[in-house]
Amino acid sequence: MARGTILMVGTRKGLWLGRSDEARKDWEFTGPHFDMEEVYSCMVDTRGERPRLLAGASSSWLGPQVRRSDDLGATWEETPGGAVRFPDDVDASVERIWQLTPGPDPGSVWAGTEPGAVFRSHDGGETFALERALWDHPHRSEWGEGFGGQAFHTVLPHPTDPASVTVAISTGGVYQTSDGGASWQPRNTGIRADFLPEGQQYPELGQCVHKVARHPARPERLYLQNHGGVYRSDDHAATWVSIADGLPADFGFPVVVHPQEPDTVFLFPLSAGFGRYPTDGRARVWRSRDAGETWEELGDGLPDRFFVGVMRDAMCADDHERTGLYLGARNGAVWGSADGGDTWRCVVADLPDVMVVRAAVV
Repeated sequence: MARGTILMVGTRKGLWLGRSDEARKDWEFTGPHFDMEEVYSCMVDTRGERPRLLAGASSSWLGPQVRRSDDLGATWEETPGGAVRFPDDVDASVERIWQLTPGPDPGSVWAGTEPGAVFRSHDGGETFALERALWDHPHRSEWGEGFGGQAFHTVLPHPTDPASVTVAISTGGVYQTSDGGASWQPRNTGIRADFLPEGQQYPELGQCVHKVARHPARPERLYLQNHGGVYRSDDHAATWVSIADGLPADFGFPVVVHPQEPDTVFLFPLSAGFGRYPTDGRARVWRSRDAGETWEELGDGLPDRFFVGVMRDAMCADDHERTGLYLGARNGAVWGSADGGDTWRCVVADLPDVMVVRAAVV
């Protein structure tokens, strides 16, 4: 049976869907789906008999909604009244859905939102329930907002332990549960907050974490891109160590782990928090094959004049045997690599501001 590739590209004005074969050289795109709606999160769920696409779309008039498709985007369904909503006794409303990710159990889907909350679905993303203990956490009143808003942008269910989930919020930091969500603990030891005064730069909370990632075969190891700083944890987020040496900058948003190689990680560094474009204006992906001990620059096929950013969920890998990588930029272009980042080509251009890309074999 032929193996194809699907690429979901969420933008600030709708969703585009790309289809290709296993070679991933030629692409056909459809869109916009949900025209003029912001799509900050999407997900390809391949755990069932047929793939399900999920998209976290936000309308200025109707609010956010998790839309779903079981026919690769030909038609879409939604939950009446919205899939992700706070209970009636909570004085808050969901503004955006920043993250959609599968859990280890069939039908399990997690969502991270703005304002900072985490929700869980047991029916494949059709309905969600609030993780109440995290919403009621005593730290919540002290969580701030980054320039993009206050959001749980990272949700990492443990691949083999359903009771364990690691999440991250800007600005608040990394939190983790080991008892199925009954309690949550901060996990920020060793992360430096450069924007705080000297002597206060290693707080228990208040970190502006941009993204966290890991490989399912080695779940105790995590990689973290901070608002200034790149880190690795080898003890399931109990402590963090810097792995920024050798990079052109320690600021950025995405961090992606190679799906077949737990020691291989990819970053897209930016020149500090004010410029927010790559060093010298050259688009480059940086790869480490030794868990961050050393880094190499990848740029074959990427533009040498590039003065926009790549957001935290706008870089991803597919699950082909020969791994493909994708990055979408705020200038509306998406680049793809079918050889693990060694060479790149533009697969689509002139879209709106790209917020998220997700790819999978279908």
